[in-house]
Amino acid sequence: MTPRRWTLRRRVTALVIALVALVAATMGTVSTYALQGSLVDQLDERLVATSDRGMNAARPPRGEDRDEPPPALSVPGQGAGTLTLTVDGAQTVAGYLDDDGTFEPLTIEQQDALTEAAADGEVRTVAVPGLGDFRVLARTDPDGVLLVTGLSLADVQHTVRDYLLAEGAVALAGMALAALGAGILVRREMRPLERVARTATRVAELPLHSGAVSLAERVPEADTDPATEVGQVGAALNRMLGHVEDALAARHDSETQVRQFVADASHELRTPLASIRGYAELVRRRPEGVPDEAQHAMARVESESRRMTTLVEDMLLLARLDAGRPLARAEVDLVVLAVEAVADAHAASPAHRWRLDVPDDGATVVVDEDRLRQVLVNLLANARVHTPAGTTVDLAVRRGAGSVVVEVRDDGPGVPDDLRPRLFQRFTRGDEGRTRRPAGAEPSTGLGLAIVDSVVRAHGGTIVLAESKSGSGAAFVVTLPGAVSGSG
Repeated sequence: MTPRRWTLRRRVTALVIALVALVAATMGTVSTYALQGSLVDQLDERLVATSDRGMNAARPPRGEDRDEPPPALSVPGQGAGTLTLTVDGAQTVAGYLDDDGTFEPLTIEQQDALTEAAADGEVRTVAVPGLGDFRVLARTDPDGVLLVTGLSLADVQHTVRDYLLAEGAVALAGMALAALGAGILVRREMRPLERVARTATRVAELPLHSGAVSLAERVPEADTDPATEVGQVGAALNRMLGHVEDALAARHDSETQVRQFVADASHELRTPLASIRGYAELVRRRPEGVPDEAQHAMARVESESRRMTTLVEDMLLLARLDAGRPLARAEVDLVVLAVEAVADAHAASPAHRWRLDVPDDGATVVVDEDRLRQVLVNLLANARVHTPAGTTVDLAVRRGAGSVVVEVRDDGPGVPDDLRPRLFQRFTRGDEGRTRRPAGAEPSTGLGLAIVDSVVRAHGGTIVLAESKSGSGAAFVVTLPGAVSGSG
């Protein structure tokens, strides 16, 4: 599953917050190191002064009790947290002043940690077991006496820690304010883009596939300022909509001309086709002196003229439906039409098994009777032509809530997958996909299902191919609105 991407507004807000957090972290890191360095430098200055005072103190007498404070801690000015270690030959005296200023001797382990500091006059940090970190300075006087002096880093560390906590709280508050401000500002700045998007959405929802189309939707002039990025997008969208509107108008004009031509041509062809069929039939009915070959030719002329007449009538009907001519409306009982259509289909192909399922009390709808009769006839003819002898064809009529459903189902070869997307398009022939045309049957014009679709849509209904898989039959379901319950 593809994770849902954030909106542009969220991404911009998140980037602002991340930038504020990065700046706060950078400033906090730099300022913390600067503060720590400054405090350590001050502590080192005190350490040097403390060491100087210790160097000037009297050397402890040999053999003095180690529990007594060494002279380096007894001189005035030595503060709490100071420790010293004096090594004079084999004698070592070490201790520190706790937070109350009380002298405490150092353990052997603590002394060992201090004696490891090199007596080179450089200040360094030493971890004294049990006491923490100290800045330590080890020096040797002219008599070879080693004096190690240390000041605790506890105050520095506490100050830095408190500073970090305060800085973190300020940073969090700043990020919260930045998030709030960024959300408000981004929302305000994104409104023009949202207006452009709404315009594009309204255009996308318009029915642009056929008929006269008027694209009145445009991006407001306030959102087409070329000095801004959103304005450039809005202006480009308006130009595109203008081009699309011109193209749709040109397409509609062309379609209108084609439909008018088809309608005129179909209308004009009806008379000569009727004449051809009439003269052919006249010759065929007067066989005196006419060779058999001519009789056969006249029969073929008559048959082809009938097929051409059917094709012309279908094309004329489609042209009229495309032009949106109103249909005749009357209350029609679909059950009666279904019974008559199945009877005609049985007469046309007794080799098929025809079954009818209709409600006993009828199903009346307000439709164009002739056009709806043609829908049923075309659906049954489609099943008859495209299925082999012995196939069962069912026609069912059902009433629904505010609609009536007509279903034509067969158990023939079915509709192939590649034919389904264009099944209701004009001049689509399914002979190859389902079964070969029976011998002697007239070839399909490819307009039967297209007429069904156009007539059903003209009545405000729908037609779908349901539950059709190759080899398991086909089912066409027509739904018509506005049913009247019962035949009344």
